[in-house]
Amino acid sequence: MTDEEMPTLHDVIAARPHVYRYLKPTPLYTYCGLSDMLGAKVWVKHENHLPVGAYKVRGGLNLVAHLSQSERDSGLFTASTGNHGQSIAFAARAYGLRATIAVPEGANPGKVAAMRGLGAEVVVHGPNYESALEWVVAAAAERGGRLVGGTENLLIHGVGSYGLEIVEDLPEVDVIVVPVGAGSGACATAIVAKTINPRIEVIAVQSAQAPAMQRSWLADKAVTVRAQTIADGLALSVPFENTRRILRKYLDDFVLVEDSAIEDAVLLLLEHTHNLAEGAAAAPLAAALNMKRRLAGKNVVLVMTGGNLSFERLRMLLAQSRKQGVPA
Repeated sequence: MTDEEMPTLHDVIAARPHVYRYLKPTPLYTYCGLSDMLGAKVWVKHENHLPVGAYKVRGGLNLVAHLSQSERDSGLFTASTGNHGQSIAFAARAYGLRATIAVPEGANPGKVAAMRGLGAEVVVHGPNYESALEWVVAAAAERGGRLVGGTENLLIHGVGSYGLEIVEDLPEVDVIVVPVGAGSGACATAIVAKTINPRIEVIAVQSAQAPAMQRSWLADKAVTVRAQTIADGLALSVPFENTRRILRKYLDDFVLVEDSAIEDAVLLLLEHTHNLAEGAAAAPLAAALNMKRRLAGKNVVLVMTGGNLSFERLRMLLAQSRKQGVPA
């Protein structure tokens, strides 16, 4: 991908009508408890309030709006660990299209049920995202369908609408902390923020148990890892080249947090915001707690990218907190 091919702020602005045809802007709330904890003024961007409980639905709506009639007629095919698949399923239903989504074994059951509830055909294949992707690429070719990649530019344009909402609602923002799986959300956020105000610091965060994108960002080349994180939205083994290049151009920093810190952050967000955050969405708070000195006194936005935590995982976290004597 050349600089000329990278998404721009103009692309994000152009995507907004397609996003807002079906969605409303999400709230940006400040929380005294989190602010006191970090010694900063902390806001949370609540993408978990969207219909499928995660930000990626914005991208799916923008992509489908730009498809040709022949592409729509052929049906959509994609692979996902959960939220991207929900995005495509939601957009397909909105436009009356067929969608086939491949997910790995052990995918979040709530997300799988939501995809099926939206009318998508969900196929479970292989132990990880990469094996599910391999199957769906072959299926799309065999059936003549429209293969949807996880980080296509049209998806990035759509999800960038939440970045615009942040800057519009809080022009004085100093730092935005955003999680990274495949990277579409972090890319969109960085493009919007750095184009509008280069002084806004955009910090990406990933699980130390699945650091493919972070290591690739540091090395400025693709680095493959074995992803073993509890946060399915961050479970990527092979980095996406287009998002890696975009992050390399726009991002200020890229940090890692332990899965145990992510689990603690889920409970802290539940306690202080009364919102359920999935693992990826709790990672920004976990990172912010590790960067308290760096963030002190600043206006900080944590992007709560989704709320699709499985009931089983929540029950386990609450049980652990009781054993440790931590109020929950």
